[in-house]
Amino acid sequence: MSFIGDLFGKSPFGPLVEHTKKVHECVEMIRPLAEALVKEDYEEIHRLQDSVCKVEYQADQIKHEIRELLPRRYFMPVASSVLEDFLHYQDKIADSVQDFAVILLIRQTKLHPALREEYFGFVDQILKVSRMLLSGAEELQELAETSFGGAEATSVLERIRGVGEEEWKADRLQRVLSKKIYSLEKEIDPVTIMFYDKMLRTLSSVANEAENTAELLRRMILHS
Repeated sequence: MSFIGDLFGKSPFGPLVEHTKKVHECVEMIRPLAEALVKEDYEEIHRLQDSVCKVEYQADQIKHEIRELLPRRYFMPVASSVLEDFLHYQDKIADSVQDFAVILLIRQTKLHPALREEYFGFVDQILKVSRMLLSGAEELQELAETSFGGAEATSVLERIRGVGEEEWKADRLQRVLSKKIYSLEKEIDPVTIMFYDKMLRTLSSVANEAENTAELLRRMILHS
C-alpha cells in the first residue's frame, strides 16, 4: 500500500452502511413476528427469534470491524466519537428487536382480537420510521466522499427530515393502543397486560433510537 493509503487507511463508511442495512434487516422481522403472535404460531416465533439473533450477530461482527478501523483513520469528515455514537444508537435498535422477539418467545401470550388493528398499525409505523432512516443512512459512504456537503447532503437531509415526525406518530399510536389495552383490563389478566406493555415499550424504543440516529446523521451533515 502507498504512503497515502497507509496514512488514510480503509474508510469505515462502507462498513457503516452495511451495519445500517443489517440493523434494518432485524427491524424488518418485527412484522412477521407480530403476525406469528396473532396466529399463535409459537414455533414460528422461535424460528424468527433465532433469525433475529443471527442477523444481530452479523451486525455485531461488522461493528467490531468498524471499531478496528476507527483508530487508524486520522483524516475523516466527522470525529470517530460521532461514528461511535452512530454505532451505539444502531446497536440499541437491533437490541430492541431482539428483546421484542424474546418477549414473544418466553411466554405464549395471546393477542386480544380487539387489539389487532391498532397493534398492526403501530408495528407498521415502527417499520416506516426505520425505513425512512435507512433511506438516508445508506448514503453515508457517498456523503463521506463529498465531506458531507453538496447535493448529496441536501438529498439526505430531505430524506431524514420526516423521521422525527414519524416517530411522534408512533408514540401517538402507542398511546392509543395502551388506552385500548386498559379499556379491556376486565377481560385480560394482569400478567398478559404486563407482557403487552413490554411489547409496546420495546417496539417504541426501535423508533426512538431510529430518531436519535437520524438526528445524529443530521448533525454530521450540518456541522461537517
